[in-house]
Amino acid sequence: MDWRDIPSLSALRAFEAAARLGSLSEAARTLNVTHAAIAAHVRALEGEFGQPLLRRSGRGMVPTRAGAELARDLGNGFAEIAVGVRALKQGREDRPVTLTTTPSFAENWLMPCLAAFWSAHPDIPLSVQTSQDMVDLRRDGIDLAIRHGAGPWPGLEGHVLTQATMVVVGQPGRFTPRPVDPTTQEAWAWVATLPWLLDTSHSEFNKRLTRLGIDRDALRATELASNNLILPACRAGAGVSAQPLALVETDIADGRLEVLAQEQDSVMAYHLLHLPGPLSRRAQTFVTWLKSDAKCIVGTA
Repeated sequence: MDWRDIPSLSALRAFEAAARLGSLSEAARTLNVTHAAIAAHVRALEGEFGQPLLRRSGRGMVPTRAGAELARDLGNGFAEIAVGVRALKQGREDRPVTLTTTPSFAENWLMPCLAAFWSAHPDIPLSVQTSQDMVDLRRDGIDLAIRHGAGPWPGLEGHVLTQATMVVVGQPGRFTPRPVDPTTQEAWAWVATLPWLLDTSHSEFNKRLTRLGIDRDALRATELASNNLILPACRAGAGVSAQPLALVETDIADGRLEVLAQEQDSVMAYHLLHLPGPLSRRAQTFVTWLKSDAKCIVGTA
């Protein structure tokens, strides 16, 4: 199709509305523009086609023979477009909500919440995809992303879901005597002397340790390939581990882990993100639930 052969779509829409409604004023009200704008569009089309398309009849307007043919074809064409748009919107509304996040956040924060969500909204299917890599939401057709960082996130909208204060945790009573206040430099200096479990797949956490005064190269450390391996070993007393507080709050509350050192004034958080613009009804329901009703994790509201 050569778009140069087609007049302005705004002019075609204005003419179709005027011919269908029999009034420039009614067309203006329907399209939320001025009477003068509709008249100008009709005149422009008549100039392009070299013949009249509308004529006055009493207080209204009626199409000429050529105008009636054009109005009929435009009406059919716009109706086809409307069908396609409605089908696409309906398909978007009917498909599952897709969310991407990191494996650790999904396992330790998100998944424990979802039984309550599905109980409250059994009609909303949710597809959770896990990856350490940043994905292109538009390219991959993903509704929502939960990502760790300080932000901002260019090209995306969203809000802080939960803070990601760094804590060093270990099996309760396994490492003693520990400093009373885990937020002090004394606590951080002490944990640096303990055996560590390090996640080789998450370089950002290791950079944060450096900023907190922990020399990663000087640690007595066992390196493991993922946090899914780190946390069970840490609970069993094999070593200590640095974790975002959100991932271990339940472990701490249930007595499986204790906080040995804790970061202060962190700007890091888990952000719930999406493309600009309105979400589907299902995705918006899930976002609203996460913001207001996801109370299954200690410290969230």
